[in-house]
Parts: sequence; C-alpha cells; structure tokens
Amino acid sequence: MLNVFLFLSLIFIVTFLLGRIVEKIRVPWIFASLILGSVFAVFNPFPEITGSDIFKFFASLGMYFLLFIIGLEIDLSELKKESSFIVKSTFAIILFETLFGSIVVHYIFGYSWFISCLVALSFATVGEAVLIPILDEFGIVNTKLGQAIIGIGTLDDVFEVLTLILVAIAIGSGAASDIALMLFSLLALFMLMIVLTKLGKKSRKFYFFDIETVFLLTVFILFLFIGIGKFSEAAPLSSLLAGVALKTFLPKEKFKLIESEIKAVCYGLFAPIFFFWVGSSMNIKYLALYPLLVLLVVAVSKGSKLIASWLVGRKELGSKQALLMGIGLSVRFSTS
Repeated sequence: MLNVFLFLSLIFIVTFLLGRIVEKIRVPWIFASLILGSVFAVFNPFPEITGSDIFKFFASLGMYFLLFIIGLEIDLSELKKESSFIVKSTFAIILFETLFGSIVVHYIFGYSWFISCLVALSFATVGEAVLIPILDEFGIVNTKLGQAIIGIGTLDDVFEVLTLILVAIAIGSGAASDIALMLFSLLALFMLMIVLTKLGKKSRKFYFFDIETVFLLTVFILFLFIGIGKFSEAAPLSSLLAGVALKTFLPKEKFKLIESEIKAVCYGLFAPIFFFWVGSSMNIKYLALYPLLVLLVVAVSKGSKLIASWLVGRKELGSKQALLMGIGLSVRFSTS
C-alpha cells in the first residue's frame, strides 16, 4: 500500500522528468507538478493521501514559502516611487471586476447583489504564489512592470483581508471578541514589520553569524508572522509581509546568501507539493458539464482586469506593458 512518503517521491520524480520537457517551451519547470495534479483531478487512485491533513499542510507550506519569496523580491524604495500608481491601479481593477463580475453572478447564478459583489471581489484577487515562478522565469521580477504587478497584488491582499473583516461585521457571523482579535492580529502584523524594518539599521551583528543560524532566524520570523496572521485569516498576506520585513532587517550580504537558501528549500521541497495540490483541486466534472459558463466567467474576469490595467497603466507603462500587467494580475489561486 502506497504511503505518503512514496507518494511524495512520485511527485518529485515526475516533476523532475516532466519539468525538463516543459522548460523547452519556456514554461517554468515547477508547473510540471501542476500538470501532474491536473491528471489526478481526472483520476485519483490515492484520495486518502491527497486529502490527508499532512499533505494539505505541506501544500500550505509551499504557498507560504512562495509568498515569502515574493516579499523578499519587493523593492520598498521602488514601491514608494510608484505608490500612487499602484493604489490607483489596484482600486480600478477591483472596481471593474466587482462591477462586471457581480452582474454575471447576479443574473446567471441568481444570487443577491450583496452575495454577487462578494463573489466578484474574489475575481480581483491575485495568486502571487502561482505568479512568482513565471516572473522569475522571464526575469522581470525586479523590473518596473514586475514590481508594479507584485505591488498591486500585495495591496490587493490587504484589501481582501479588510473586506473579510468588514463582511464578518456586516453579516454578524463572528462574535465581537473574534472580530477584535482579527483586527488586533492584523495590526500586530504591520507593527511587527515596521519594528523589524527599523531594527534593520542595528542588525550588523548578523555579519558574524553563520548561514545556518541566520536561516533558523529566518524560519522563526516566517512562522511567527504566519501564526499571527492565522488569527485574522491573513496567513498568505503575513507570509508576504515576513519577506518584506526580513529583507530590510538583514544586512545585504547575509540577505543574498539566505535568499538562495530559501529558494532552494521552497522550489526543491514545498512548491512542487503546492502546485500538485492546485492541479488536483480542480473540479474537472464541472468544467466538462458547463464549459461555456466557465468560459464566460473567465472572459468577464480577465476582460475586466485587462481593460482596467490598460486604462490606468498605459501612460505609466505603455499600452503593451499595461496589457502584460493585466495578464499577470489574472493569475489565480493561493490568496484568491
């Protein structure tokens, strides 16, 4: 009988072999595990393994580490320069997708306007964990376009969490103490990030620590942020903020070393499990039964994002890159 360790070995070897093939068409090798997961969405002979808590835990770690890497890639100085553009773009995209998405959900699925707007808001979210390997593959993470995509996706996450809290208040689904805890944990996340950023000027002592010790500190910071974020349903956002905090906290020399170590652990261990989980989570039966309905939702969602991105970004980035920004921001899953 196949156990979870043998199953994980299967994922890794297929990702390795299939990854060599998909790389030839400029697809990041990590998506080989996504393809394998899609196969298991059609026929899964091991549902007790893929549905187990331990497997889901490893998949979640893959998402958190990928989002952590995004935080490490964020250039705060560049984001400050483009802050007005990022804020304007984020709200324009959210507005367009909520407007057109809610119309589709209301008239096609028959839900109330309130529920339709909530569902449409999820269309606007960005799956940064899926997006970062693509940006890495084409070497545009640190470009103006790449930083704009990451910045908008990050601000979108903040808006998403705040929306969840407001919805909980509006429909009275949580006790006042629970809502207060959510707000407090969200505030604690940003305060902790600010504190670590300020302490960055005094972190020269880490020059003398070996890489293993610094890595241990890195994992502590990541899990501390995730643990706090769990209280406000903001674990993905907290992973990203942990990366931003660590980048400003560690000396540049140590940061460059630890960044490569984190990427090795993420892409070599946890990310393949996450992408397999993404692929296996698809509802193939629904896609087969209602293809036109699915295509309609996809068309409205992506169309809204492309139009909003072009309208707001064409002067700042040019028409071509504005459209590329819209395509990049159309990536789903993880936080969405």
